[in-house]
Amino acid sequence: MEDYSCLKLKNQLCFPLYSVSNLIIRNYKPLLDKINLTYTQYITMMVLWEKDNINEKELCDSLFLKSNTITPLLKKLEEKGYILIHKASNDKRNIIISLTREGNKLKDKAKDIPNSISKSIGISMDEAKYLYGILYKILESNYEN
Repeated sequence: MEDYSCLKLKNQLCFPLYSVSNLIIRNYKPLLDKINLTYTQYITMMVLWEKDNINEKELCDSLFLKSNTITPLLKKLEEKGYILIHKASNDKRNIIISLTREGNKLKDKAKDIPNSISKSIGISMDEAKYLYGILYKILESNYEN
């Protein structure tokens, strides 16, 4: 008789990761609605708040996203007035993303979001750090530039 226990949902690593991801993103939604951002726009802005005037490739690498995924997202942020997209003066193929004054102001409105999310997930700081380390280990070992 075949053993199909590997096909049980409770034995799948992907399922709790997927479900927790959805749960956390749902917790973000009401907070991000207040500042008119989607989750993906928010994480993009977080990278820009950390390092302004970043090239598109570096931004993609920071977010573990491909260029074709980030291009429409950047256009929306530009339409909202939060960023500027321009070509580097020394290399026209190099796309540079810069924050506008409005994009910088948004940082103040977003500063309490991480703390709110941290409180909502119900794990200790030690557990969060441990989980963070494991998740980034998976990402970094499997992300292809």
